[in-house]
Amino acid sequence: MSRFRNLVGALVLGAAAVLSVSPARAAGEAIHIPDTRFSFEGFFGVYDRGSLQRGFQVYKEVCSACHSMRQLSYRNLLEIGLSEEQVRALAATFQVVDGPNDAGEMFERPARLSDRFRRPFPNDAAARAANNGALPPDLSVMIKARPVGADYVHALLTGYSDPPAGFTLMDGMNYNKYFPGHQIAMPNVLNPGQVEYADRTESTVEQMATDVVTFLAWAAEPEAEKRRAMGIRIILFLIILGGLTYAVKRKVWADVKH
Repeated sequence: MSRFRNLVGALVLGAAAVLSVSPARAAGEAIHIPDTRFSFEGFFGVYDRGSLQRGFQVYKEVCSACHSMRQLSYRNLLEIGLSEEQVRALAATFQVVDGPNDAGEMFERPARLSDRFRRPFPNDAAARAANNGALPPDLSVMIKARPVGADYVHALLTGYSDPPAGFTLMDGMNYNKYFPGHQIAMPNVLNPGQVEYADRTESTVEQMATDVVTFLAWAAEPEAEKRRAMGIRIILFLIILGGLTYAVKRKVWADVKH
């Protein structure tokens, strides 16, 4: 367990903090994680398609430099509102390794809809070498790694600030209000105007954090909307069935003297 926690604390990217299995604490002080209101929360929650598409853009332009999402295929992007033509064109911008060919050799080709998201590094050893020995975690189910995963990742991405007076920051570390111990190796990765949204939404840090968390939440649980819709239909069915059952009972026993 200690080895696991040490690895998490050393990860270059702040989202790795989600892997912590204990409540965020610093010097014995509990860290309050703000409750962010997301469209997908609650019994009637749905994923905002505009936010999903913006969140994917943030992941592609910022997070994918270090983080993989190997549980997703490019065809899954059809579910967030992108057209097949858009997804095919997007996939074709990436080169993936395939093969062997007739000569028994591996080769590169443009990605297809059926291919999984391309990894930023060819293997884990290369990933560690590029990140001072730390292995950036796959983000496919990162939001599900803790009960308040969405709120925590959002807080982490927006929690960078200058350290308070008297706080000693170690070399190579950055201050984050919501990271355990408040010292994190990952620098602030989101800056105002960093991403130019296709829909012209202003790319504030808060907006980018909300959008990318929405995308990560969808990636971790894409069937959530269908499951909730099914639950609502079942509840309505049971209510109607209960009413009909009661009406039949009243009808059958109407002439019976009690």
